[in-house]
Amino acid sequence: MGTMHRSGVFKKTNDSARVIIITILGVVFGFFIGVSFPYASLNKIHLPSSLVSSLDVPLPDDNDFPRDRSPETTGGNVPKIYVPTNPRGAELLPPGIVVPESDLYLRRLWGEPSEDLKKKPKYLVTFTVGIAQRNNIDACVKKFSADFQILLFHYDGHTTEWDQFEWSKNAIHVSVRKQTKWWYAKRFLHPDIVASYEYIFIWDEDLGVEHFNGERYIELVKKHGLEISQPGLEPNNGLTWQMTKRRGDREVHKITEEKPGWCSDSHLPPCAAFVEIMAPVFSREAWRCVWYMIQNDLVHGWGLDFALRRCVEPAHEKIGVVDSQWIIHQVIPSLGSQGKQEDGKAPWEGVRARCKNEWSMFQNRLASADKAYLAQLGKE
Repeated sequence: MGTMHRSGVFKKTNDSARVIIITILGVVFGFFIGVSFPYASLNKIHLPSSLVSSLDVPLPDDNDFPRDRSPETTGGNVPKIYVPTNPRGAELLPPGIVVPESDLYLRRLWGEPSEDLKKKPKYLVTFTVGIAQRNNIDACVKKFSADFQILLFHYDGHTTEWDQFEWSKNAIHVSVRKQTKWWYAKRFLHPDIVASYEYIFIWDEDLGVEHFNGERYIELVKKHGLEISQPGLEPNNGLTWQMTKRRGDREVHKITEEKPGWCSDSHLPPCAAFVEIMAPVFSREAWRCVWYMIQNDLVHGWGLDFALRRCVEPAHEKIGVVDSQWIIHQVIPSLGSQGKQEDGKAPWEGVRARCKNEWSMFQNRLASADKAYLAQLGKE
């Protein structure tokens, strides 16, 4: 019995040794195979046809991979970089790869990127719209050439309906319900996003443009050195300020006379350095300043028109009204219908009350900011 027991032990030992030796030989053999074939092309691997057909894209060919590889793909050393003059957050990148600005150009999903654009729009025109005004917006858009990129901000959620117009298929559509144009502008028209455009139009939807031409307007703005402007308003419709009233005897005006006591200085709003917020046009440089002044929570923009002069100098020379390219304010309170009935008040009444309140809040914030700045300088 003892002999049989020892024989069984020896047999198990031999079997275990054999397994270990075979495993080691397999590992060594696999290692040499791996060394001999360091790169295996994916397209040489034969997968079941059922699996291949389920893939969204074909397997890459050898030539699909760039030959000149960066350290990220070759395992090379990435240089230690810190460039404090790069935009905030990009200090660890080499300046040559940093792209600090963007644009709204529409691009293809195929072909050479350099061939995407047959023509780059020079100017950006934005309208904040509801579907009820689509025919009026259609008339407006037709006053602008291919040099103008059209961007529609939809406050009522209707977007696909605009495809009845051929131009809409090349326009940019942003849809967020029940918001104002200044809410959209603050969030989607950052100066670094619209830096490719020489001028930015931020217009309402209820403007009559029978006597307006976009190309001619730009010519006059450049001719008279206007950084912030608007078309003249038809005197008989929706007129609030004398400054924005169209004058029939000139191309542009930059100063006016208002009611007695309204202007403490003839070079200050509303007698000069003033346009309304219904149809302003900003140069790229002026918009970079104005954008920073727009408050996130003051969505109606009331009071902004009186403060625009802070963004250009001298303001009474660089802000003006283009008389020979004029528009009609149709005074359609479409945004008021986007309000909510509360405390027995109609939706438009609540919207109007907030507009007035925001104007007061903006004035207070601006005055407080001025005071705080002067205090820092010891000039309070």
